Amino acid sequence: MHPHSEGFLAPFLGGYIPFLYQESVWWTVLGYVATFTFSGRFVIQWLHSEKAKKIVVPALFWHLSLWGSVMQLVYLLHCDKAPLIMGYFFLPAIYARSLYLYYRRDPVKTPEG
Repeated sequence: MHPHSEGFLAPFLGGYIPFLYQESVWWTVLGYVATFTFSGRFVIQWLHSEKAKKIVVPALFWHLSLWGSVMQLVYLLHCDKAPLIMGYFFLPAIYARSLYLYYRRDPVKTPEG
């Protein structure tokens, strides 16, 4: 029996994307890279805030949030554990929206402000 066959998504996705459920050292590498990327965003935010002597949330924070959560979600799909997948399922959309808002703001000052 396949080690992930008891997962909740494997019966639906296993036939279409079998590599998702194959054990490999590369899945572990992805898990570590995803965790360090997602967690590293707080180090970046902290360093920028310390330098500015006020709370700063740089664009890099949102990029690390987006790509870290995407990688985490892919890794968690491999793990096939419903509570973990649900915890990350909506995060990429939220961080993509934050990036959109970050880059959408108008850098030109208006007469009102």
